[in-house]
Amino acid sequence: MSKAREQAGETAVYTHGHHESVLRSHTWRTAANSAAYLLGSLEPHMKVLDVGCGPGTITADLAALVPEGHVTGVDRAPEILEQARATAAGRGLSNVAFGVADVHALDFPDDTFCVVHAHQVLQHVGDPVGALREMKRVTRPGGLIAVRDSDYAAMTWFPASPGMDAWLDLYRRVARANGGEPDAGRRLKSWARRAGLTDITAGSSTWTFSTPDERAWWSGLWADRTLASAYAERATEGGHASGEQLRAVSEAWREWGRQEDGWFSVLHGEILCRKDA
Repeated sequence: MSKAREQAGETAVYTHGHHESVLRSHTWRTAANSAAYLLGSLEPHMKVLDVGCGPGTITADLAALVPEGHVTGVDRAPEILEQARATAAGRGLSNVAFGVADVHALDFPDDTFCVVHAHQVLQHVGDPVGALREMKRVTRPGGLIAVRDSDYAAMTWFPASPGMDAWLDLYRRVARANGGEPDAGRRLKSWARRAGLTDITAGSSTWTFSTPDERAWWSGLWADRTLASAYAERATEGGHASGEQLRAVSEAWREWGRQEDGWFSVLHGEILCRKDA
């Protein structure tokens, strides 16, 4: 790894960590609700790399969709990979493997994979353009790079809530202090172009939480995350918020979740890029 790439990889700290309140969200994710823009391009024989695989729920879905191929899930946090392996084993999948890797310096030869996929990754890395170049390097000519990231500034909700406004402002400040870009979704096309990709299809999709069960789940995990996760620690240790302010934000989430008219939408940017043959 070059010194520049090593430094780029070290400039960002993963904001959320792997607290239970974070994994409550991550294990909910599926290929259907988080990678639908990619699924029509998959073929049974494909060799796929899933970057930032986390607990492996999307990875396992991708493996099931390429039964004659193979999926490799990688994450920078070795502790989460045991859960990913258990997810795949519980589904009886034999065409999937997991390992530790840094997206800024992937330990694979050039032109290895038919598809390289990353969900909610580039918002957390120090050099998203460099990461895309590395993803392009390990993709075969004619293969696909598929990336989806949320865009925090574009998230919206009802009813209005000063406490929720405070949450959004705080989260964006903490994420940027950690070296990430919370409004990544709108930047994906630009980053891909800077990485040298030319055949780019850019789009968007949303998650929406409105039913009583959805509101309870979404508000509860953010209320808990605000008080107990690595994000909470970084907010207080970085001087971005006091414990009292975090408790007020957490309660604002719970109050929003109790609103019968409550509605929350998470916008995601998506890019599907074909590497030049």
